[in-house]
Parts: sequence; C-alpha cells; structure tokens
Amino acid sequence: MNQAAKSAGFRPAGLWFFLLLSGCMVGPDYVRPPAETAAQWLDSRDGRLKTNFTDVRDWWKTFDDPVLNRLIERAYLDNLDLRVAGVRILEARAQLAIATGDLYPQNQQLTGSLNEIHLSQRASQAAFSHIFDYAQTQLGLTASWEIDFWGKFRRAIESADAEFQAAVANYNAGLVSLTADVAHAYITIRTFEKRLGIARQNVDTQQANLQLAKIRYEGGTTSERDVEQARTVLASTEASIPTLEIELRRQQNALNFLLGMAPGRIGDLLSGNAQIPAPPAEVVVGVPADLLRRRPDVRAAERRAAAQSASVGVTQAALYPAFSLTGTFGLLSTDVGSFALSDVFLWKSRTANFGPALQWNIFNYGQITNQVRVQDARLQALLIGYQNTVLAAQREVEDNLVAFLRSQERARSLVKSITAARHSLELATLQYRQGITDFTTVLTAQQALLNEQDSLAVTLGDISNNLVGVYRALGGGWQIREGKDAVPVFVKEEMAKRTDWGGLLSPAAQPSPDARKSSGIGWPRW
Repeated sequence: MNQAAKSAGFRPAGLWFFLLLSGCMVGPDYVRPPAETAAQWLDSRDGRLKTNFTDVRDWWKTFDDPVLNRLIERAYLDNLDLRVAGVRILEARAQLAIATGDLYPQNQQLTGSLNEIHLSQRASQAAFSHIFDYAQTQLGLTASWEIDFWGKFRRAIESADAEFQAAVANYNAGLVSLTADVAHAYITIRTFEKRLGIARQNVDTQQANLQLAKIRYEGGTTSERDVEQARTVLASTEASIPTLEIELRRQQNALNFLLGMAPGRIGDLLSGNAQIPAPPAEVVVGVPADLLRRRPDVRAAERRAAAQSASVGVTQAALYPAFSLTGTFGLLSTDVGSFALSDVFLWKSRTANFGPALQWNIFNYGQITNQVRVQDARLQALLIGYQNTVLAAQREVEDNLVAFLRSQERARSLVKSITAARHSLELATLQYRQGITDFTTVLTAQQALLNEQDSLAVTLGDISNNLVGVYRALGGGWQIREGKDAVPVFVKEEMAKRTDWGGLLSPAAQPSPDARKSSGIGWPRW
C-alpha cells in the first residue's frame, strides 16, 4: 500500500475523531451555587473561642485523655459502618470506569457459527436453484461506535466522577460522625460513672443519718417518724442507682458497637483516668466560611448537585440525532459444489461492510423533553439542598457553641451551690444532734446536696459533649485518614480473591480526601 492509499484510508477515521473532539456538549455546565455564610460566629468575641485558627484535625486530643485517643483510633480501624462507606468508594470508582468505557466503541463481538441448512423447496429461490441442503460456517468481528457528538458520554463520565467524589466525601462525613460518636459515648460513660459514685456516696451518708435517727428514737429524744423519713430518702437514693446502671450499660454497648465489637465488658479499654474529660481553656472554631471547605457533608451535597447537572446533559442529548460507525468483517464458506467448509480460512472467503449510521427519535411526543425537565427539577432540588446544608451546618455550630459556653457558666454556679448545700447539711446534722432542729431539715439538706452534685456531674458531661458537638458541626476529624487507604488491606485481599479488580483497589485509583479536581476522561479500566 503506497503512502497516498494510506492517507486515504485513514482520512475517514481522522474525520470521525475530529467530530468527536469538536462536538458540543449539551446540557448545563455546572456552577457551584452561592451559599450564605455569616462573617463570624455570634459568640466570636468570647475569649474562650479562637477564630484565627482553623485546625480541628485531631480535636479529641484537646481533652488530653489517652483512653479517648485509643478508643477513636480503634474505632477508625474496626468500625464496620466505616468499612461499608469505604467499599462504596470502590463501587463508585467502578461505576466511573463503566461510564468511561462508553466513550469508546460500545459494541465489539467476535462471532462464529457452524450450521446445517435446509431451504424450502417452495421458496422463491427454489425457482433458480436446486440446492436445498448444505452446511455453512463463518467467523467474524462486529463493532459499532456511537460518536459522542453531543457530549452524552462525556456528561455521563462527568456525572459518575462527581458521584465518585461524593462517595469519598460521604466516607469522610462518616469519619466525622464516628469520631464524635465515640467521644460522646465515652464522655457519657464517664458522666454516668460519676453520677453513680455520687449516688453511692450519698447512700453511705444517708445510712449514717438513718442510724443517727434510730439512736435518737431508741433514746426517746425523737419520734419514729424521723426513722421512717430517713428510710424513705435512703430507699429513694438506692432506687436511682439501677436506673443509672442501666444507662451506663447502654452507653457501653453503644461504644462496643462503634468499636466493631460485640456487647461485652470493656473495662480493659476504659482503664485509666476515670474522670469526665475536661475541655481546653480555648477552643478553635475558625470562621463560618471554613465550613464550605472542611465539612464533608457540604462537599458531598455539592458533588451530588454536580452529578445531577451532568445527568441533565445526558438526557438532553437524546433530543438530537445519534451518529455512529458500524462495521463487520468476517470469513464465510459453505460445502456447496466444489466449495468446502475448510475454505473459510481463505482470503477469498472474506465478507465485510462498513459505514456511518444515524438514529434520531423524532416522534417522542414530548417524552424526552419532559425527561429533561424531570432531571432539571432534581438538579434544582439538589442545589437548594446544598444551600440548606450550609445553613444547617452553621446552625449546628451556633447551637453547640452557645450550649458549650453557657454550660460552663451553669457549672460555676453549681459549684457555689454545692459548697453552700454541703455546709447547710453539716449545720443541719449538727443542730439535729443537739436537738435544735427536726430531722426534716436534715433530709431537705441531704436531698438538696444530692441534687446539686448530680446536676454538676450532668453539666460537666454536657460541657464536654457540647464541645464534641461543636467539632462535629465544624467537620473535624476526617483528616485522620489522610495518607491512608479507605479500605483495609485484608478487605481488599478478600475482594481480590473473589473478583478481578484490576488496579481499582490501589490507593492511586482513589482521589485524596480533599480533592477538588475532577478525575477527567481517561483510558478504560480493564
């Protein structure tokens, strides 16, 4: 074949390739919608808040509790819901590879057959031929390629890539929730342990007062009513202990679940400092605009809207004609006359056809147009949903911030109240021993002290849990996975034994946790 013939042979292919690259892309080009954010938090002037720093990567370490640090690390490694989210990333990556494959020749088939054929002796060809029985064999290759002239397949890749990034963001959002849930469960466990300690301590005090009431009653200096009142208060306090133990066990079971463990004793995991984790003196909160960059659920909402925007273009492309190239090349032979089935491998047995094709659904009675409208309505809903997610994120931060700050003020007042209640109980007990006051005063002072001590324990737990809520709302914690794979090695090994995943299981096939750029159009993933 000379050079001119080669050039002539490649000219149609070059033309179609030019059409592929120069074809337009119908549908809207995605633009992230504006989202309203406040300039500062409502309590930004409070000295306990630091708005000039934004690092909330390892926020749980601000509690300076080694047990909490160990629990969060273990949950990151063993939590099953997080593993599911990681596998969803692999699923989305495979879906992206499927969409990428559609950009290339969509159908390629090798065919082969060997047939014994009997023709009707009353068919039209019987008038010209008396050959009614013969064998036929053929081998061939058939291919068709719908050219992406209107950008349908490129929009599909764009949509799948955005869904892929949304899956990564969902994984990161799962990490934010997981770290906050573990911290919340741990703090609540420590709070119930503190409340149980207070209740048991008061039981000891009330038992001593019961003995005092008995001694005075037996000595004839008081009535039996004092004894029964003391028993009533003691029994009431003892009755509160099982309730607290129930709630403690529930929180322990919840923590077991978060750690990927069956319900059981977790005393070994909780060994160490048994106090309610204390928050730091200053809290890093940044500014509201940081939420757009940091919160994974905001990122996921934005990526889902981007995916839907591309889906509008995919549907809209059906309004226009589809151009394609089809071709068949094969070898065919029969045993008629001097021919033989083995002649199928001769060059003279070749058969071929090649050419362009057009398909256009012109009479669709408005169905395609309305399908486009459906996709556009879904896009608008997701755009509004993204804006709503941003507003909800700011509300969550503000709710937890005000609770965190005001709970500290409540705790300071409760400390003063407990000091006064303790002194009041000491005076009442002394006066009762001296016969100056009745036993009701002692019981009232006891109950007041118990209530204030329990309220302080609850409030201290609320302070720490509200701070956890602040960091959850700020979107901190997912950065723990940076530089690490979303799916554990042993899970990928199990999947690789079952299915050929090619290179999709490698970390390189996944974007970084904070990726902002599309993966783009690439080669097929085999």
